[in-house]
Amino acid sequence: MKRKNLTNTYLSTLCLEMSMLLNAGITIQHGIGIMLDDEPDKNAQKVLQTLADKLDGGTPLSVAVTQSGYFPSYMGNMIEIGEKTGRLTETLKALSEHYQRQERLANSIRSAVTYPAILLGMMIVVVLILIVQVLPIFNDVLGRMGTQMSAFASRLMDFGNWFRGASIVIAVVTLSIFVIAFLIWVIPSIRNGIIKSFRKRFGAKGLFGRIAAFQFVSSLSLAVSSGLGVEDSIDLAASLNSDNETLSKKYDKCRTLLNEGSNLADALRESEILSVRDGRLLALGDQSGMADSTIAEIAKRSDTSIQDEIANVVGRIEPTLVITTSAIVGIILLSVMLPLIGIMTSIG
Repeated sequence: MKRKNLTNTYLSTLCLEMSMLLNAGITIQHGIGIMLDDEPDKNAQKVLQTLADKLDGGTPLSVAVTQSGYFPSYMGNMIEIGEKTGRLTETLKALSEHYQRQERLANSIRSAVTYPAILLGMMIVVVLILIVQVLPIFNDVLGRMGTQMSAFASRLMDFGNWFRGASIVIAVVTLSIFVIAFLIWVIPSIRNGIIKSFRKRFGAKGLFGRIAAFQFVSSLSLAVSSGLGVEDSIDLAASLNSDNETLSKKYDKCRTLLNEGSNLADALRESEILSVRDGRLLALGDQSGMADSTIAEIAKRSDTSIQDEIANVVGRIEPTLVITTSAIVGIILLSVMLPLIGIMTSIG
């Protein structure tokens, strides 16, 4: 756990613990001291000690969180809103749920990328072994028998020979790719820059657009539950999810509709931030005086829907790769086995 790189899981747990302390009538200052005494992780101890030192000096929690340098500015801003509105306990609990949803989303995306990548890598290795190592052996055997492999198998073997000759160059290129990928993974500034660039280009399309909508609703739910007004909540949620021009236009349209007198449900639906069904649900919640809890429910449903969609994508990729690998291996083996079967048939 590095400075300015706290995980969503840790942030969620910390916010939940502070919320429970306040519910129990324990001040944050005293509660942080209790947590510090029981914290076994040295890095977490540094985080808590920094907070404890600032709180002992009379600094408000929001200022302590912001000045510590460990936490995202969003967390400090939301805590400040909770302090001003007198809803700090609810804000901390909502923050815990928010970061928990973000962690689930991040884990799903990692799984969606990592698992297919591993399968693809294994497929490539298996096919290369067949082409580079197995085909030459069959070619020698068939040559001694006075026949040869099919044209397709011969071309594959030629590719294998080229690959073997260029193995050093390919190994260097592959190693360079792994080094670059590793640097991107361990250096947050580079990783965040690439993610921001990707979201700017593709953030409003397909699954990525639905993920952006979920993140917007999740941020909106947190802001509303913290006591922030509707328009200010929209502005805050939009500022955190405006990397894409198409998304920014939707948020601007939503603000315009609100300024023209539309209710929140209609503004979100007409700006295509919410689906028709979710917009109708929010309208009913607004009419019954339960807009806050309805937005939170929509965020939870969006979370579940995104998780299911990512799982379905991974579920389709896995059998596709397995079938493709099996087909390629089968074609390669048939291309060398058929001549052998022909020889055995002629001998028989």
